[in-house]
Order: sequence, then C-alpha cells, then structure tokens
Amino acid sequence: MATQLQDSFDVGGVMLDRPFKIRRLGHFGFYANDMAASLKFYRDLLGFQITDVLDFAGRANDPKDLEGKGDTNGYFMRYGTDHHAFVLFPYRVRKAIDYNDTMADGATMNQITWQVGSLEEVRHATDWFSEMGVQYGRTGRDLPGSNWHVYPVDPEGRVNELFYGIEQIGWNGLSKPQNMYDQKFMKPPEIPYIREAEEVRRAVEAGIDMSVGTNSLEQAEASYDVGGVLLPRPFKITGIGPVRLFTDNMEETLAFYMDRLGFVVTESIDWNGEACHFLRCGNDHHALALYPMGLRAELGLTDWSSNFSFGVRMNDYQQLKAAIAWLAEQGAEIRYFPPELFPGMNYTAFAIDPDGHAIQLYYYMEQIGWDGRPSPADQRPLIDNDNWPETLEPCSDSFAGEQFMGPWG
Repeated sequence: MATQLQDSFDVGGVMLDRPFKIRRLGHFGFYANDMAASLKFYRDLLGFQITDVLDFAGRANDPKDLEGKGDTNGYFMRYGTDHHAFVLFPYRVRKAIDYNDTMADGATMNQITWQVGSLEEVRHATDWFSEMGVQYGRTGRDLPGSNWHVYPVDPEGRVNELFYGIEQIGWNGLSKPQNMYDQKFMKPPEIPYIREAEEVRRAVEAGIDMSVGTNSLEQAEASYDVGGVLLPRPFKITGIGPVRLFTDNMEETLAFYMDRLGFVVTESIDWNGEACHFLRCGNDHHALALYPMGLRAELGLTDWSSNFSFGVRMNDYQQLKAAIAWLAEQGAEIRYFPPELFPGMNYTAFAIDPDGHAIQLYYYMEQIGWDGRPSPADQRPLIDNDNWPETLEPCSDSFAGEQFMGPWG
C-alpha cells in the first residue's frame, strides 16, 4: 500500500517522491490520415501485427458525422507478447467524434504509454494526480488489452498513459475474445482486485469460447535468413522507444515529465544554440527526449505533428543495415539527421511514414549505471552518416539492457 510519510511514498517498500515508478515505454500510438497506407507501412513493412480492431463508428452521435472520413477502425498491433506495442487510430474519424475538442493541435500521438509496477501504483497515481492538479482524461481499464490505466495530459495536450497488467499473446497468437469483455471500467478499481486467472476461470465457466480471439500470427511468406530464423523481412523489431517530442514551452514541459511523471535528465546538449534534454526512467540513456519547437522546421519535419520521432530497435547492427536497405527498396523514404541530436546512441536512420512521422531505426542504446552518469562525449564513437562501416567495435555495454524474449516469428 502506498502511504505518504512527509513528502515520500512507500512504493513496494521503497520510499519515493511520488506513489509510482515508471519502468519502461509500454506502447505508443499515432493518428493517421490514410489508414490503408499507414497499415501497409507499420504492418507490412515494419512488421507490427494486428491483435485487435476497435471500430469508432458507434461513438458518433450522428452517422453523417463520419461520412467521407474513411476507415473508422483503430488497430492494436504487437511485435512481441504484449497485446499491443503500437496503436494506429484514424485521425479524421477521431476528430469528428471529439465533441469536447480534447485533441490538441499537433498532438498526433494518440498515446504515450508508460508501464508501472503494480495495480496499486495506477490507483494511487490517479489520486495523486488529482491532488497535484494534473489533468487526466480518464482512468479505469482498457479493452482490448486488459490493462488498468490513468491518462495524464502534458502541458501541450499530449496524452500520456500509466498502465499495469497488459494482456499477453502466447504461442497461438490469439487475443482474448471480444465477448469476454462483459463490462466497462471507467473509474479506478477498488483494490485488491481479482487476478486475471480468476477472470479467465469465470469466463470459461460462463461458456465463453476462448478460441475465437483475433489471430495475429503473420502468414506472409518467410524467405529471409535472420539470425538463423526464416522471417518475412530481413529484420525483427525487438524493442520500442525512445519517444522524441518538440515543445513550445521547454521549461513547463520538462517540469511535467520530471516532477509529475518522475523522469530523470541523463544529459542535456546545446545544438545550434538550442537546449535539448534526454530523460530516462530505467537504465537506457533516454526513453524520452525534448527538443525546442524551432528545430522542427530546421530539420525539415512535418509541421502537422509535435512528434520528432518514435523509435524501433533492431536486434543488432547487421539487421539495422538490412532494415534500412530493404525499407528503401520497398519505397519507404529514409532520412538521416545529425548524430549529435541523439547522445547515447550511435548509428540510426529514420523511415518516414505516410503522414510524415519519423520512425527512428537503431540497435544500440547506452546503459546508465549506479552513478547515473552517461559516458563522456569525447569517448563516444564518431558517427559519419555518409560512411557506415561493415562491422563495429563493441562498446562496453553492447548487447546490454533489456533483451527481446521469445521467438522472433
């Protein structure tokens, strides 16, 4: 139980400054204008697989509101066992049914979702946000995905989410059946709550067919030898993040992510006279990066979004190079940005999606140890985007950090 003692909270027996601790980026989502083109990019090219579909048409007050708006479905997608790591929602449809005008201009990320350690932490975070005056959109439980959550909004209207307990997809690729969702959870749970095993037992007892969930196993031809496994493309996504954001108000935005969500600044740099900040929640050098809005035009990124990029990690340098070459062959636009903007990383490239969002492709992220210090800048490798070597010398923390669990396909 999270109890307050002076200005500290007991979180699992450890005293912290807030009643929760973010562990990692759990999932992330973009709005899209052309859903067919975006599905091709994220599913067919990058390899995310659809685990569930959510139709927003039923949320319209009048069906005429959605005429000419295109695909009304949102798509939940995975690369590993989490029910979803990436979410694609239809922008024009969501905008049409946003009757309270809650979608902030430029916030083309429908969610930036961070995992905490327990259901208690979600519940106590909700209460604490209320006490601290932090705006949040809703709290309760997500279906599909089964994760308990609260949605705090940053100063520029970007929706963050803290969650616990996302559904896991096993060897048969099936998500939970839709008819298992017999109720909505639109408020914080009364804790302690029953375990998931009990929910499943009750569903089976009620006669629900547990074999009719969405099957997300990829059926495409697998002809590429990727580390000894035949896959449909010459790489495998093995991680997501970091998230990079542009901001018009660096001081207020930085304070929100540090003071309210608990991120720690690993490093700050000056680039062309602008301060950029790199924040962590675990051992990765950064899970979140903040850049002044003025850099967006300078870098030639879309003025539709306040997102700089969303990262997807490959298993190794060899797969990173193969991914870049293959995506370019498939017609994806590949761009490179000054490596000084990404301290703690080395070779990276960006694939541009149909809406102009930049997807950072990489394989390495520096790990931060017990003293909280990043490696000195003068001891990092020099990156020449015009001359990538065939192979690399190892860093002291090569292949360290969180590793992908389970088979690749």
